[in-house]
Amino acid sequence: MSRRIDRLRPVLLLRGLRAGREHPNLVQLAAETDPERFVWRILPHAARSFATSIVVLPKSQALAAAVGYLYCRMLDTYEDLLPDKAARPDVLRLFAERFGSDPMPAAPAVDETLARDDRDRLGLLLVERCRLVDDVLATLPLVTRESIARLVSSMAEGMAQSADIFERQGGVLVDSDQVARYSHHVIGNPALFILTLMGGATPSPAQEKDALAVSEMIQMANITRDIEKDLSRGVGYHHTLKPFLNASGDATKRREVVRRVREEYLGHALAAVPAYRRLFEGSPRRLAPGARMAAALMMLHTDQHYRRCAIMTGHEPWGQQRGKVRTVTAALPALLSMTGARRTLRRIEEDFLEAAARQRALVVEAV
Repeated sequence: MSRRIDRLRPVLLLRGLRAGREHPNLVQLAAETDPERFVWRILPHAARSFATSIVVLPKSQALAAAVGYLYCRMLDTYEDLLPDKAARPDVLRLFAERFGSDPMPAAPAVDETLARDDRDRLGLLLVERCRLVDDVLATLPLVTRESIARLVSSMAEGMAQSADIFERQGGVLVDSDQVARYSHHVIGNPALFILTLMGGATPSPAQEKDALAVSEMIQMANITRDIEKDLSRGVGYHHTLKPFLNASGDATKRREVVRRVREEYLGHALAAVPAYRRLFEGSPRRLAPGARMAAALMMLHTDQHYRRCAIMTGHEPWGQQRGKVRTVTAALPALLSMTGARRTLRRIEEDFLEAAARQRALVVEAV
């Protein structure tokens, strides 16, 4: 097990706060040959707001969470960039099958010319340097390696099934049930992995239900952030977006439909926050300070995203926007005590539910 995390935690946290997520230093990352240094260097760029939550975890969990997340990010790269939609499910499953081989074969390659921006290039670099992540995986305990393999397998299978659905339905999901199932595949499986990693036991049915609700809340953040980019690549997570796939259709009408979709998903996400607090307070054992802070950071980052989302949909945001440093300092009470963590999460929950009530009232008034 790595001992670097305790020594480097302040450096990693600072690096995450300073990371240029839209324009990472790809040359510097590509030059890194030490497996564990590569994992920690690329994590802030690949994981974005998840990175600080991973870094503050106890050392027995932080590296496993980082490795598991990077494999999930590789699956995202295949989903986002492979041009042959019909072949995409097979490639996702092929990536997962690597974990059943010893030694693990190389990850399926992706044509570098498919990248449209530096975020895409980062994903391609991660796939290209997958062997470094594999080397770190090999240093983890067997039970952790098996847990990561199950995570990748379940996520890949879920994404493959969703890819088939997108293909059959012309690039869109047609109802909220399909969006929920997709969210469960891409965020629910990692959430259950983290629960097992932190709790040391299989989540109860109630915890699993809450974890899936939380996955919708967090995945809605990813969807609402990237609606325009997803449309440009021919993907829409709401049936009303179908006329605008591949950036087609009237631009003014497209902007209004996108605004309404964001508004709908914002309301759905705000209402789901009690599930997160229940998961935290129902932890099967006493959480370490780093785990408490990680839980608070995740919700604080989510809170910041949805404040921005409220502005984008024409609603008043709650409270004030925080920068990266203020977001981390706002999580410090969780580091100090369980009471501080509960207060932080309950305050965010109250803000979310009040905002959800205001949004519902405005929608009813508009009708």
